[in-house]
Amino acid sequence: FSIPELRDLQARVRTLTAFGDFSTIDFTMIGLGEPRVVRAGVVGGSYFDVMGLRAVRGRLLGPSDDGPRAAGAAVLTYRFWTTAFHGDETVVGKTIRLGDRSATIVGVLEPSVPYPTETEIIANVVTSPHHLDATMVEGRVHRMTDLFGRLAPGVDLETATAELRAVHGAIVQAHPEAYQRQADFRIDAVRLRDQIVSRARTILLVLLAASALVFVVACSNVANLILARSVRREGELAIRAALGAGPRALRRTLLAESLLLCGAGAVLAVLIARPMVSVLARYAARFSVRALDFTIDASLLWVGVALAVAAAVLLAFVPRLPSAEASSGLGLSNGSVRVTSGTNRRLRLFAVTQIGASFVLLAGAGMLLTTLFTLQRAQAGFDTRHVLALNVPIVSYARKPQEITGFYKEAMRRINELPGVERASVGTTVPWRDNAFFAAQFTVEGYAKANGEEDPRGRFRSVSPGFFASLGVPIVAGRDFTDADRRDAEKVVIVSQSLAQRMFPGGDAVNRHLMWTDPVIKFIDVSGGPRRIVGVVADVDDENVIPAPAMAVYHPYEQEIFGGRLFVRARTDPYALVPPITRIIRELSAEQPVERAATLEDVRAEVLAPDRLNALVFGGFAMVALTIAVVGVAGVLAFSVSARTREFGVRLAVGSAPRHLLTRVLGEGAVIGVSGIVAGAAGGIVLARIVGSYIPDVQIPGPLATAGAAAILIAAAVLASLMPAARASRVDVMQALRSE
Repeated sequence: FSIPELRDLQARVRTLTAFGDFSTIDFTMIGLGEPRVVRAGVVGGSYFDVMGLRAVRGRLLGPSDDGPRAAGAAVLTYRFWTTAFHGDETVVGKTIRLGDRSATIVGVLEPSVPYPTETEIIANVVTSPHHLDATMVEGRVHRMTDLFGRLAPGVDLETATAELRAVHGAIVQAHPEAYQRQADFRIDAVRLRDQIVSRARTILLVLLAASALVFVVACSNVANLILARSVRREGELAIRAALGAGPRALRRTLLAESLLLCGAGAVLAVLIARPMVSVLARYAARFSVRALDFTIDASLLWVGVALAVAAAVLLAFVPRLPSAEASSGLGLSNGSVRVTSGTNRRLRLFAVTQIGASFVLLAGAGMLLTTLFTLQRAQAGFDTRHVLALNVPIVSYARKPQEITGFYKEAMRRINELPGVERASVGTTVPWRDNAFFAAQFTVEGYAKANGEEDPRGRFRSVSPGFFASLGVPIVAGRDFTDADRRDAEKVVIVSQSLAQRMFPGGDAVNRHLMWTDPVIKFIDVSGGPRRIVGVVADVDDENVIPAPAMAVYHPYEQEIFGGRLFVRARTDPYALVPPITRIIRELSAEQPVERAATLEDVRAEVLAPDRLNALVFGGFAMVALTIAVVGVAGVLAFSVSARTREFGVRLAVGSAPRHLLTRVLGEGAVIGVSGIVAGAAGGIVLARIVGSYIPDVQIPGPLATAGAAAILIAAAVLASLMPAARASRVDVMQALRSE
């Protein structure tokens, strides 16, 4: 929202009793150790009260901190306080500089979910270079603020949403010039809890489903073990029944044994889970600062206890109680193992269940790995291995444009003289890391719009001469920027190939003119008027890992300075250049931050870290399930071979070759594998469609992932059958016949 929009909503909406506003901005913080860039929230005095937050040290911002006459004040978030300052209580009360303005640290916020962004400092509006400026106070299109509100007593979310939409509709009608139809402005209200959870909801639900499938596989495996054991101890149960034990007493005995088994498993799981969670948290901490919050609390332990008890109860009813014939002593004359057709069907059903659940997990893991591989192998359109990117932002609102461009020009000159440097340049954004920087509407000379068509939007970028050569991006027409493209020279731009092809189909874009028409342009200190297109460059999609056609407009950095990203193309190891580059920057300005040095290849790896973590965790579930399933299939076939020893002996006695028995048992394993795959595929499709109706992001794995999972499971089933099959082929005929 813009400030005028916030004022209108606060004045007209009655279903909300209190409002809090939050704007995200990056500050250069000076005064506490090394200069650094911090992600900050700029808030009004009512924000913390609306959010119901408290301070653990000092105080929070309040109404007295509002207005242009207030002193600069800032609150540290708890995570920033503990990680950057190690919980040092003396930082409260110290004065720091945020950009060119001073602020006193008045308190530390309690641990809380970082929303709407992962902020490190929350400051009052007087510290912002924008919020008290006339262009933001009065500019209806200068939108950079999130709005929070408390529902009035007795008002539900639907009623509040309806009123907000009605008021917003009236605002749009009163100020049509600020709301382009193409932008499709709408207002919506969601509960903060739902909004916070929505970011991780899909992956957490998928991982929960994966955990459930592993639980099913484990229970099926244990059920097979219990069922096989009950067949062997049928005589014992029959004796108990003959001595007067009723069905309930026998079930209680089985339940006690199941509880002991599941309880021991639960205790072992808790002992293993703690170090596993610690390892996972340390690994995930490279991707998210919140990963260190992973822990096992009492609620998880109670869930584990409940699952163990539920599994024990179910497993107690898996074995079949002895029949009346067995209880009468008819089956007690020998120690043979007799497997009924019903028991055999249940054994194989549990094995098929394990294979089916494992298939779903393997197919899902295969889909994630295939997607990750595709993302990692995508051609970026520029050099990623030899280009080093560094954040070197300058406080542009505290210095004149000539000072800023002079700083970068001298920095590039010195860096270019370093051994191992091929070329240094300056740009607006680091690809993928600073995505969605800024896009605005524009028009070009000679372009005829269709009826009702609004001006297209293009990405606004600012680069130095040599930027495209640094990244290895070819110029397909015209020229690159030069040092002659100064602030007082003719306004020029270079456009992307996609923009040239769309706006000048069949024609030459060079020497045509482009104009920015978006109303927001006047609020970001960009000079107006036409700009001559002097070149066309190959598309660089710096927002998406898998590149798509991108309409972009590049300005000479001396004419429109934005961003503050340094790119260095290296002939040697790029990381070896970080210390001398940092030294050069600090020699030019001791208060200048130099941060996040990384090759573009490593930037892409950093961006893909969540995908890699998801694939790792899901793949771990799949491997656990596969291991259990292989053991389960091997156990079922081993028990089957043991119970059919006499049958195999007879077959060998009448002339059957051992290899036929080997093939027979291997075939049984393959049948179990194929049956499980078919059942898993059918169940997976049904499950995906059901879940997809609630979670739109859920997809069915593609042919490659499905075929790979099927091949792995069939191979695993056959391998699991090898030992039982070999045992069947080596049965001693005389011993087998004498055993009966």
